[in-house]
Amino acid sequence: MLPTTARRRARGAGTGAAPRRAGSAGRHLHAGRLTYGILLLFTAGSLFPLIWTAIAASRNNQRLAETPPPFWFGGNLFSNMATAWQDANMGKALLNTTFVAGSIALSTVVFATLAGYAFAKLRFRAKNALLMTVIGTMMVPPQLSVVPLFMAIAELEWTNQLQAVILPMMVNAFGVFFMRQYLVHALPTELIEAARVDGAHSLRVVWHVVFPVARPAMAVLGMLTFVLAWNEFFWPIIALTQDNPTVQVALTGLGRGYIPDESVIMAGALLGTLPLLLAFTVFGKQIVGGVMQGAVKG
Repeated sequence: MLPTTARRRARGAGTGAAPRRAGSAGRHLHAGRLTYGILLLFTAGSLFPLIWTAIAASRNNQRLAETPPPFWFGGNLFSNMATAWQDANMGKALLNTTFVAGSIALSTVVFATLAGYAFAKLRFRAKNALLMTVIGTMMVPPQLSVVPLFMAIAELEWTNQLQAVILPMMVNAFGVFFMRQYLVHALPTELIEAARVDGAHSLRVVWHVVFPVARPAMAVLGMLTFVLAWNEFFWPIIALTQDNPTVQVALTGLGRGYIPDESVIMAGALLGTLPLLLAFTVFGKQIVGGVMQGAVKG
């Protein structure tokens, strides 16, 4: 364990604690009617696609084809969801997607934090050149790597297996750059030096100093990565089949047929969205709290 002084410094830097100013204590800011009106407008615009998906999922294909389209809920929601659940193997797809997205988010947060710390605070040869190389990979279209990547997983006999989707996405350039930019300003060099003076080796510095300071940014990066991995379609549709699908791959099976049933497709899309809504409902306060802690300046 680190001495008390170093631990207190790490805890203070990680939470972004700042002394209260005498003039700002007890003051409350109140929004006007215009602010609330703008917020309601943007909220309605953001919720409209989700509400329309639920309305379409509660109707049938014939009613959706009529003009004007329906603007209120029907009575077929649960029957359409049951059909989508059975036809798309949605239960297995949700489990697979949760495992894939969780694994990708966890690995990205850990590896991006380690790489971001190295680029932000460590000294080594060609650091700037390596950082520019990492950032430069963001400008390479992912379509260019599909053929060699598929040849690699075929050689490893990973076709239609979840590791074929997880391993190529375990870390990304955006996460490294994001954590590097955060740690440059949020992690004082003096804090690292104090930990080393106290006898901490590199692993203890990372665990007891870097991770507590980077916690707010790690929460944001984990949330963004989880959502992106959950909605990823391009590579999973190539690497997986309907026998072992993720949610996005499973939904493609609902659109097949001479006349696709749009209401069942919408019900499947709603089933694939509900876990994300549940996650934001449960962990929303923690995510926002982490963002706000990272925004406080001492």
